[in-house]
Amino acid sequence: MQKFTVHKGLVAPMDRENVDTDAIIPKQFLKSIRKTGFGVNLFDAWRYLDPGEPGQDPASRKPNPDFVLNQPRYKGASILLARKNFGCGSSREHAPWALDQYGFRAIIAPSFADIFFNNCFKNGLLPIVLSELQVAALFNEALAFPGYQLTIDLERQVIVKPQGEELAFDVQPFRKFCLTNGFDDIGLTLRQADKIKAFEAERLAKKPWLAHTLSR
Repeated sequence: MQKFTVHKGLVAPMDRENVDTDAIIPKQFLKSIRKTGFGVNLFDAWRYLDPGEPGQDPASRKPNPDFVLNQPRYKGASILLARKNFGCGSSREHAPWALDQYGFRAIIAPSFADIFFNNCFKNGLLPIVLSELQVAALFNEALAFPGYQLTIDLERQVIVKPQGEELAFDVQPFRKFCLTNGFDDIGLTLRQADKIKAFEAERLAKKPWLAHTLSR
């Protein structure tokens, strides 16, 4: 998992409440057993005017010019600004996969659905909760100033605005530890690799028959 320490990026404002996971990555794209390739279909029903299918070449699609991510001024955005209850709906982990693979590193909103919020941390995506007033002010600035960027300092737990003003945010210490070190669940387990190997060796020494499988 990619580490998150300090990130500076272009902000894309998505002015919608209750964005659910089926809107983030529609159900027809969940057939893949791989964890890659979902970014091209992020917000698919909103990004395109024609229905999409898995494996379809995006160049053959009809983009929706009114959708925020299709507007030239937000090309390359890596920080998504959203409204309350972002990520509601089903618990599909494909939603943070799609956001991450599109290029987003952080999402700022007044509130998130619980399961989506947890899945973000497990996949290297930082969800930040700010008050509705703070988020509204960021929307106003992002819309008013083309090329609007923010700097997110996870170690200090602050968002730095272009003029230098800082907005503090909360993050649980364990989640912060995992993100700043790039540890997903597997990475955390592998930190104990020596202890796991020692346990297995001791177990087999005491119960050597466990090393053999029964033949039929």
